[in-house]
Amino acid sequence: MSNNPHPAAPPAVGAHAWPAYGRAAGAMFLVGSLAAVSGVVNDYPFYGGQAARYLVSALLLFAVAYGRRIPLIRPTRREALLLIALAATGLVLFNLFVIEGTKHANPAIVGTIVGTVPIVLALAGPVMHRTRPSARIIVAASIVVAGTALASGLGTSDTQGILYSIGALACEACFSLLALPLLVRLGPVRVSAYTAATSVPMLIALGLLTDGPTRFLRTPTLGELTGLAYLAILVSGIAFLLWYRALPMLGPDRAGLFAGIIPVGTILTSLLLGFGLPAPAELAGVALVITGLLVGLHRPRTSAPTAAAAAIPTQV
Repeated sequence: MSNNPHPAAPPAVGAHAWPAYGRAAGAMFLVGSLAAVSGVVNDYPFYGGQAARYLVSALLLFAVAYGRRIPLIRPTRREALLLIALAATGLVLFNLFVIEGTKHANPAIVGTIVGTVPIVLALAGPVMHRTRPSARIIVAASIVVAGTALASGLGTSDTQGILYSIGALACEACFSLLALPLLVRLGPVRVSAYTAATSVPMLIALGLLTDGPTRFLRTPTLGELTGLAYLAILVSGIAFLLWYRALPMLGPDRAGLFAGIIPVGTILTSLLLGFGLPAPAELAGVALVITGLLVGLHRPRTSAPTAAAAAIPTQV
């Protein structure tokens, strides 16, 4: 008998998909809140703060595994290499490319380019499984991307800014695509915990190289401590679990559509924090994102779900 409590499930359909929709939407909403919350930690040493954030996230996720009696099995060599690649691209390099990109481009253009990830996943996901991409999902992803661009705004950039933004886009796609084979045996709790833990020494090394041993870490202010705790617990911990539980149930193409929720999370969190009402363009972008989601998630009633599809278990 397998000791994996989170077996991979075929893509969920019908009523079975709604819990996965909620998890994917919740994960991307929390990721979107990062932009509004990160302002309180902008003055804290970046790599030191990121290392502390992911260390706390890893400890919390390991505690979740312990509380749920999920054994911490040793990854195979292939899984270990995938975990290193996932942490290096999806966490470390993604942050590095975003930072460098904003030095050469308006943050809006970086966000707009990274926001095209639904199209990348709509194309790359089926290719990984040697199937043909769905035309409906590609159309829906294009609508979501248009809405994301409208909500995020457009900006100016030089060539370096564009290249860094494309690098960040590739890393954002890797965060899902590299995780899929890991989720089959390790499950979402282990993958989330192992990935967060793997990123910590990488971020410490980058911090020591860029900031030096004396400026790498410092005692945070109360506001910075609150912001780092929010990022560690909600954006890294809970969002990782939600996303990695939804991803194998929806598949990367359908799950990728929910990346359009990121600007929605940013707008609503900014509103709650008193940063002002959203502009009309932002509201129009949100409406487009919702339209794209409805197009992509709607399934024509031409055929009823099969008995096998109706019997898909819900992951716990």
